[in-house]
Amino acid sequence: MDFDKDRTLRWRFCYRLLLQNGIFLLFLGHIVSGQIRYSVPEEMKKGSLIGNVALDLGIDIQRLRSGRARIVTGENMQYCELKTDKGILVVNERIDREQLCGDETPCSFSFELILENPMELHHVMVEVLDINDHAPSFSQHGMILTIGESAAPGARFVLPTADDPDVGVNGLQDYHLSTNENFILKKHLSTDGKKYAEMVLEKPLDREKHPSLALKLIAVDGGTPQKSGTVNIDITVLDANDNAPVFNQSVYKATIMEDASVDTSIITVNATDADSGSHGMIDYSISKMQGNIENIFKINKTTGVIYLIGQIDYEKIRKYEIRIEATDQGALADSSKVIVEVTDVNDNSPIINVMSFTNPVSEDSPPGTTVGIINVKDLDSGENGQVSCTIQQNSPFKIKSTLRNYYTIVTESVLDREGVSEYNITVIAKDAGIPTLSTKETFTLKISDINDNAPVFSQGQYTAFITENNSPGVSILAVRARDSDENQNARVSYILDVSYIGGSPISEYVSVNAESGVIHAVRSLDYEQIKQLIFVVRAQDGGSPPLSSNVTVKIMIQDQNDNAPQVLYPVQTGGSLVAEMVPRSADVGYMVTKVVAVDVDSGQNAWLSYKLQKATDRALFEVGLQNGEVRTIRQVTDKDAVKQRLTVIVEDNGQPSRSATVIVNVAVADSFPEVLSEFTDFTHDKEYNENLTFYLVLALAVVSFLFITCVVVIISVKIYRWRQSRILYHSNLPVIPYYPPRYSDTLGTGTLPHVYNYEVCRTTDSRKSDCKFGRAGSQNVLIMDPSSTGTMQRIQSEKSILDEPDSPLEVS
Repeated sequence: MDFDKDRTLRWRFCYRLLLQNGIFLLFLGHIVSGQIRYSVPEEMKKGSLIGNVALDLGIDIQRLRSGRARIVTGENMQYCELKTDKGILVVNERIDREQLCGDETPCSFSFELILENPMELHHVMVEVLDINDHAPSFSQHGMILTIGESAAPGARFVLPTADDPDVGVNGLQDYHLSTNENFILKKHLSTDGKKYAEMVLEKPLDREKHPSLALKLIAVDGGTPQKSGTVNIDITVLDANDNAPVFNQSVYKATIMEDASVDTSIITVNATDADSGSHGMIDYSISKMQGNIENIFKINKTTGVIYLIGQIDYEKIRKYEIRIEATDQGALADSSKVIVEVTDVNDNSPIINVMSFTNPVSEDSPPGTTVGIINVKDLDSGENGQVSCTIQQNSPFKIKSTLRNYYTIVTESVLDREGVSEYNITVIAKDAGIPTLSTKETFTLKISDINDNAPVFSQGQYTAFITENNSPGVSILAVRARDSDENQNARVSYILDVSYIGGSPISEYVSVNAESGVIHAVRSLDYEQIKQLIFVVRAQDGGSPPLSSNVTVKIMIQDQNDNAPQVLYPVQTGGSLVAEMVPRSADVGYMVTKVVAVDVDSGQNAWLSYKLQKATDRALFEVGLQNGEVRTIRQVTDKDAVKQRLTVIVEDNGQPSRSATVIVNVAVADSFPEVLSEFTDFTHDKEYNENLTFYLVLALAVVSFLFITCVVVIISVKIYRWRQSRILYHSNLPVIPYYPPRYSDTLGTGTLPHVYNYEVCRTTDSRKSDCKFGRAGSQNVLIMDPSSTGTMQRIQSEKSILDEPDSPLEVS
């Protein structure tokens, strides 16, 4: 390889190599660019080494792998292959220089070596060196000439032109004419560098000696080994024709637009012949020794006008050389050359090739991030081939040129996926021709999401109401938060923030569903304990790191009529008696007392009303509906009983309403001793209440159970003793009786000690004294005399009854 000839002098001639081989780096924006050139001969075998790009560009092999290095040619045929594991370029397809470039020299092809992360663009050019793989050849195998014997020495005859696809020293180098006495060979060089030959008459022909001649024209190249091609020239000698036609110009020049239509006239050539008659008539023709030129151009054999009969393309062939001949009727001829230059027209639109395109792009990409690299080509030349690129619509992207015909699409401002999640970037490539031709290419670019948005609640604060005594688990309300991100970043979870209500964590009262945001009551709520719950719910997304937002939730607990009124006065005690004194001289409206009650509920559930339910004398007292005041409604008389018992009911205004009952004892008397004699038996009245029936039934059930149990036990004992007696009767063992403590006999002849309690109740009036027997056992009795002079006695006695348990007890 030319590039790798002298590796031992690499460092010494580093600067020289940089200049000669064109290795350079350009740092434009975020893209690293470079260029390198290699030379290889054509027809190399597949897999042959071209060059070590990793070494020549200073790129680490690991970087080639991580950067996903690849070759982009923009052509259908890819002649090279990159071995990323070794960092070398090898031949991928057969390279035929003649097929690739024709007769152009030097012949080369280029491609781009692209790496990503970060983006690197390296231009690689490979020059294809010619080898001598083609021999010169003529388009036809033979040429027939008719020459009059009167042709004067110096007459020229156009010979076929050989074609050799090789170039340079391997191309056509020389012509040779076989040995003869009459003709010599003159060689010429055309303006395009091609060699052609003419045969010049040196010695007049003699038809009588040689009516015909057979010559050979040999074309040779300069390759090693040398190759050649041959064409036969058969000459027929005619009788005399003194003057040959002569063109008025040795070279004609013309131009034609590449989009010219068929039959367009290009130029008119002219030749004259000094002869007269039939020998002065001239026919024009195009040399048939020029390949397919006759398929493109045509000459009128009489007028000499050259026409276009085929398609021409400036991008393929820019200039044509047409060999024309003028021949008279005597077979004398002259030749000339017409050079037709093709003028370029703007008939090719720019071509956009995508070198690299990154999709999607993260929304946090900074301005200046490279999105893609494109290559724009225009096959036209001059201004027609000058291309400019723009982006059609307003978008946060711009396009800039990095290398010739290469453009990068970069971000111009900050991206926001929540605003625009997808862009259609339309790149317009325009040339400078008239009329302007353009090409559009649209790239769809998706913006990938990052977690840059916290969840947002639909309300700034949530308020809900719930009635107390709710069922645990009941749904109260639902909070909703929306996250404008997508996928996992938009997945919202709801969390109850840690807070305390009266020393207890809020989680003991409510819970929130992490997925739906529905708030449930954990337990039954009591308005009388807690009037409202204020707590914070946090919405957290699933991004990394997660983002969150908070909202305050206020739950108002509504009261329910679940509490009955509570009577504060008069106080109801179990063992004492409270009575209100009303003098017999009390007037109408005398306030006896005031029932005071409260209801811990609120609102109308706590509005209380007082009513007289029962009374000893309903015509004597009334109760205020709103204030609970007990007043007389008539004058007290001597006939009115001293003991008055009033039952007052207190109701709230709830639905349904709840009530409480209080008993007010009223003593109608003028003196306290009078009251004592009437209220002695009041203690017995407290035992008669609404639950008396329940207690009686309960007592009956207990007694029945005990009776049945005793019967079962007695029968079991009897059976057991009978079995024991049978065993003792049949045995010879002595029987030792056992007497339990305090038992005199086990056969039932003795008595069981019994302890009885009795009560003695005394008042100042002995006639009211009473003696009561209780059940067996010990019992404490508390007797309260309602009068200030009353006494309290506690008597506990035990008496063993030895004879009969039903013996009377005498008390003196």
